[in-house]
Amino acid sequence: MRESVEAEVMMSFLVSEELSFRIPVELRYETCDPYAVRLTFHLPGDAPVTWAFGRELLVDGVGRPCGEGDVRVSPAGSETLGDVLIRLQVGADQALFRSSVAPLVAFLDRTDKLVPLGQEGALADFDAHLDEALDRILAEEQSAG
Repeated sequence: MRESVEAEVMMSFLVSEELSFRIPVELRYETCDPYAVRLTFHLPGDAPVTWAFGRELLVDGVGRPCGEGDVRVSPAGSETLGDVLIRLQVGADQALFRSSVAPLVAFLDRTDKLVPLGQEGALADFDAHLDEALDRILAEEQSAG
């Protein structure tokens, strides 16, 4: 049985220091891929873009800078539970998004109730769905590229 948690969050797409605009971002977590979260960004004039990365990266990034390579998550400032920055990078191209912490924490709390952090491997059907999840991730990457 596939179970999931979904939410929609408004984030600021930071184009430059002078220009930003708010966009809807869909957050999705599925038990068939318990280590990952998916964020689908709805940019004006473009097809939606989905990024999948580790749930633990998003959890850790709320409190401290985390991530290497394509995805980095960090608090936006020194204030407790303020905003979070999510930086996505492909080659030399990058996009920076700013979100309030509260809706991210609420989403992550719901994922933790479905599959507690650290218990992902205990899912009975995880091995059966691993190939399906990997195929879906590869298909998403190919359609985005």
